[in-house]
Amino acid sequence: MLNSMTGFARQVAQSPVGTLTCEIRAVNHRYLDVQFKLPEELRAKEIDLRQQISDTVRRGKVECSIHLRGAASEQGQVNPDVIGVLAGRVAELESLLPDVQAVNPLDVLRWPGVIEETQVDAESLLGAASELLSATLAALAEMRANEGGRIEAMLTSRCDEILKIAATVRKRMPEVLQAIRLRQRERIDKLDVEADPARLETELALIAQKLDVDEELDRLVSHVSEINSVQTGQEPVGRRLDFLMQELNREANTLGSKSADAETTKATIDLKVLIEQMREQIQNVE
Repeated sequence: MLNSMTGFARQVAQSPVGTLTCEIRAVNHRYLDVQFKLPEELRAKEIDLRQQISDTVRRGKVECSIHLRGAASEQGQVNPDVIGVLAGRVAELESLLPDVQAVNPLDVLRWPGVIEETQVDAESLLGAASELLSATLAALAEMRANEGGRIEAMLTSRCDEILKIAATVRKRMPEVLQAIRLRQRERIDKLDVEADPARLETELALIAQKLDVDEELDRLVSHVSEINSVQTGQEPVGRRLDFLMQELNREANTLGSKSADAETTKATIDLKVLIEQMREQIQNVE
């Protein structure tokens, strides 16, 4: 089965210290490139989370962001000792400066040490984040698999078209070669010269050899068979499919260079269009 490299997933979960939100965006890339946006409480655990992603995603540029709402800084407790000290200093200022403006309580809360931050259990938070990441990766994998299924159906359809074109060209080749023989004889007749039959047959045989496309058609069929085969595996096959597209395009170019009539030329163009359509989609395959 094929997996697309593109996808998006978002999951939300409750943790001991607040609400965790995980978002993952994945796009095309030659290799696996993972980038994180993490709260400070999880920075030390980035390697563990990175390994968790690489166990699921083999290829692509992955942007993972985990947000923590209701963190320790928002759940802290007011330190009454610091408040008492501040209140004493404010009272002293009011006695010295009777007209001074009243202190804003919000300004007091912003004073260093007024809010005591609760210590976060890093292991507990990591467990919650890891669980949430697993759920998000599962949603991402489902989306990538659905997109991969669409690409697989497209590739199968295009492969069937390539086989039909190859079969049509192969079937017409005797007719094409016979037409060439007739044209060569007509040219000789117009020259009104006596041709050596043996030499004429030799020349016609050489022409037929140069125009012979059986080998190219055989390789086209072989590459199509390989494309259909690799799609059934479980490992990432994007690079292998990309290589097969190059091979298909090479055979199509050779077939075009040997074309001896308009129909074969048209078939070559149709082949290249199909191969290009496949190649564009394969850029998204993991």
